[in-house]
Amino acid sequence: METLGRMNDNEMYVVVDKKKLRCGYTTGSCAAAASKMAATILLGGEKKSYVEVATPRGTVITLRIENVRASKDNVTCSVMKDGGDDIDATHGMLIRSTVSKRSDGLIVIEGGEGIGRVTRKGLDQPAGNAAINSVPRSMIKDALEDVCESFLFRDGLTAVISAPQGKKIAKKTFNGRLGIVDGISILGTTGIVEPMSETAMLDTVKVELNMRRAAGDEIVLVVPGNYGKDFSEEMEGLDGEQAVKCSNFVGETIEHAAKLGFKGFLLVGNLGKMVKLAGGIMNTHSKWADCRMEILAANSILAGAGADTAKEIMSCISTDDALDVLSGSGVTEGTIKEIMEKIAFHLNHRSGEEMQAECVVFSSKYGKLGETPGAEELLEKLKKGEYR
Repeated sequence: METLGRMNDNEMYVVVDKKKLRCGYTTGSCAAAASKMAATILLGGEKKSYVEVATPRGTVITLRIENVRASKDNVTCSVMKDGGDDIDATHGMLIRSTVSKRSDGLIVIEGGEGIGRVTRKGLDQPAGNAAINSVPRSMIKDALEDVCESFLFRDGLTAVISAPQGKKIAKKTFNGRLGIVDGISILGTTGIVEPMSETAMLDTVKVELNMRRAAGDEIVLVVPGNYGKDFSEEMEGLDGEQAVKCSNFVGETIEHAAKLGFKGFLLVGNLGKMVKLAGGIMNTHSKWADCRMEILAANSILAGAGADTAKEIMSCISTDDALDVLSGSGVTEGTIKEIMEKIAFHLNHRSGEEMQAECVVFSSKYGKLGETPGAEELLEKLKKGEYR
């Protein structure tokens, strides 16, 4: 289990396995903080070593300004990315924001040196845009609007986000594979990087399964994360709050549930993760394996698709894009049928003979896609509240 707290006014931590791990800040938080200070200096001439920004979760964080460069037309400020005890490729790099005045009343956010450019569809930003995701864009915009309001400035601002080492650092990320070129992405959904070991995450899943079984539950509803939870809540009569989140640990979760003596295991998940199960990949994190398009392409051929369709699927970067291709070729139903048969095989191989393991697969764009043969039976029991 984890607990979020503060070491002091400037540092936050989580407790994992009775050990304090220091939190860090996302590139999105760094960009918002740099933008806020640059705008403050530009409009009011007020320079400080630290700046406060509000994160999407409502927490106010304080980040250090590393350097300032001011001219008559603009101000540039930098913040160093700090991953805390969850260090990644962007840890220690400078995230810069150059803010200048406008005359049309708009807040405009652009990408500069070292910020990747999106070249393919299916990502958070449309092709052609700088790879600054929606949540960081909102953080930056909110920070700039706060400064404008405090100085009663209504003419608008432009913030150009850059990262001097971005092009080099991007080679250590998955950006190239995703069709993001020439730099890093500005990311983050909460603004805070919370470190957690894989062992601790899996232990958390096991603890929840232990509690459910100790309470007498014989059927367990499992989802990888919030997408699965939200989709299960949309299924009439199903209580998403009863779902156990297994993260990427599908195989270990199945094994532990079977070991505890559960009789039924219903997994509800997005095709993006669940398609990997059709290839026997039971840890769905991309660092272990990512054969989504290979699996979809191979099964589309089994469903009657031609080589051109398979080639087009192999060029997709998201499973929703691949579903568009399948739909255009008229083989969606057949391909999903092939995939569900393979998912059923691998689930039951992992669970053994004592526990019934079933799966429902959906797409955020297309809704429910398919289910394994016994999924409806478990669904009906769960809808009736027959957890025990």
